[in-house]
Order: sequence, then C-alpha cells, then structure tokens
Amino acid sequence: MPFAKAGDIDIFYERMGSGPRLLFISGTGGDLRNRPNVLDGPFPKSFDMLAYDQRGLGRTSKPDAPYSMSQYAEDAVGLMAAIGWGSALVIGVSFGGMVAQELAINHPHVVEGLVLACTSPGGSGGASYPLHTLAHMSRDERARHMIPISDTRHDDEWAKAHSGTYETLVAMAAADPYTDEPGHEMGQRRQLEARAAHDTWDRLGRIRCPTLICAGKYDGIALPETQEKMASRIRGAELRFFEGGHLFMLQDRDALPAMTRFLKGEDGG
Repeated sequence: MPFAKAGDIDIFYERMGSGPRLLFISGTGGDLRNRPNVLDGPFPKSFDMLAYDQRGLGRTSKPDAPYSMSQYAEDAVGLMAAIGWGSALVIGVSFGGMVAQELAINHPHVVEGLVLACTSPGGSGGASYPLHTLAHMSRDERARHMIPISDTRHDDEWAKAHSGTYETLVAMAAADPYTDEPGHEMGQRRQLEARAAHDTWDRLGRIRCPTLICAGKYDGIALPETQEKMASRIRGAELRFFEGGHLFMLQDRDALPAMTRFLKGEDGG
C-alpha cells in the first residue's frame, strides 16, 4: 500500500491514470477505502490523478492534537513533494475546497489550475453549514437532519413522496464501516474543529491561477450566494451552477466533464 511521509504524518494515497497531473482533495470524512470513489470515475481517463486520505482520516496518521486548515495544505504540499510533483492541477471538494484555497494562497507555485466545488471561504464571505454542531447526534439522526440541507429540494414533502429513495439516502449517509477503529472518531472530530475555523475571505485575492467555482443550485451546505461572493474575490474566476445539491457532482452528468474541460484548457469549460 502506498504511503508517503509528509511532515509529522504518513499519508495514504492512490495514483491512477495518465495525462496532466491532478491532485484531488476530498471532503469531510473522506476515506479511500469507501468505494466507489473519485478514482472510479472519469478523471483518471484524462489525468495522472493523485488522491489521498487527509490527516486524521482513513489510513493516514491520526495525531491527537489540534489540526488547522493551513496544516492540511502543508500536508498536500508534502505529499506532492514526496512523489516528485512540483506542481499540479487541483480539485478541492467541500472541505477539500477549503484546503485547496489555503494551498493556492500559501503555495501559489504548486497550483497550476484550480476547481473549487461546493465549498466556502468562511469569514465575511460565508461559511459552509456548521457540521461540528451536530456531534451530539447519532449517525442516523445526522443523516436525516442533513438530507434536506444537502439538497433543499429534499424536504419533508419530498421524503414522504419518495420514501424508498429517502431511506436509501439515510442508510448511505449513516453508514460507517470503520467507526470502531482506534482514533477514528477523534480524527473526524479534529477535522471538523479545523473546518469550523476556516477563513480565507480576506486572502482570496492572492489566488492567481485559473479558477473554476462549481456548485449545486440547491445546496444548503455551501450556499449559492456564497459561491457568488467567492467568485467576486478571485481574479478571473469562472462560476458555474449545476442541477443538484451538495452532491451535484453525482447528480448532474455535465459537472465532471465541465471540470475536465476547464482543467485541460479546452473550449466550453
């Protein structure tokens, strides 16, 4: 299994495909053992794609100490250096988009192009939904609480009319086969604590690479108005909305091809 030493931790990563270098930074609770995942999608057909478990998650080290968003960005830089990458295209999704912002701000030379998906800048620009406030809930309770927030079309009326689909979504969101692993709960909690302190709003103007901001029209976690604010602060940023909520990348079949075209510099991105 591939591990890379980055600072004080060992990072588990997977690399697949060929083409331009692409670093994928995953969202809250991301664990490459959960399949299918982004490596099973279309990106490896167009890119030399690198994905990894972030600090505190999956098979990567889980130090029991406070984490910070800048620290997550340093982990990404350290992983890239460890495998011999000086720079890459970057996709950051949700929490990963927050890390990607820090990466592009603090290490502009390593980010060739940037896609920020369903994420937020924090501060006066607007924060994503405060997931850290749900720690007292069971996984099932959190799933039921978040479904109508993740996609604002999925309200009580929708849930009653689509009870089978709703219960499937609950089961998928609540599932966690690794919950009993040592450090699992702690690592997830540390990630949410770092997420709660995320704020790049006053520094977004330092992002210089080509940037595409992608979001779901019905996302109640990373709000559409927040995407517009973020786009206004990043020089030359493109903003695209897709049919879907926080999971628009799975809901709208146009989303991943649009990201691919943008990152490859093709017309129509």
